[in-house]
Amino acid sequence: MQILTPFFAVVRSRQLGRQFRDVERSIRTLPKRSRDRLSMLTLREIGQASRCDFPHLYGTTPESRYLPWGQGTDLGYERARSNNAEVALRGIALWLAVAYHETKTATQPNLQAQHRQLLQLLRELKELHGGGSRSDTSDSWMQESAVA
Repeated sequence: MQILTPFFAVVRSRQLGRQFRDVERSIRTLPKRSRDRLSMLTLREIGQASRCDFPHLYGTTPESRYLPWGQGTDLGYERARSNNAEVALRGIALWLAVAYHETKTATQPNLQAQHRQLLQLLRELKELHGGGSRSDTSDSWMQESAVA
């Protein structure tokens, strides 16, 4: 298994990288009002995922929990490509939440790099939230995350 783990990490890193580029491009094209809404949806999804026993498997059916990785990012990615704006926003939020939890404790360098990119994007969304000063915005976003 130790031989396969680095291989799985590289494959997963490439898949997440490809999806991340598409998700980031989608976020950058959103109007400010939609990005504000996405910020709240992402916050809620991260909070809901963190309450699960296995946050990185959030959005995965129970019978699929023994796969090398969960299905939440794939589900979120498919929804993010929807023509329906609400479905797309919810898909992006799901993808961000699951990818965050999946890469948070990664020990492989490729996945750690993915996590840093994801944190940068989440920080940008967090700064959009609330409309107050930067420190007020960050504090309120994190406090609401604990509540969510």
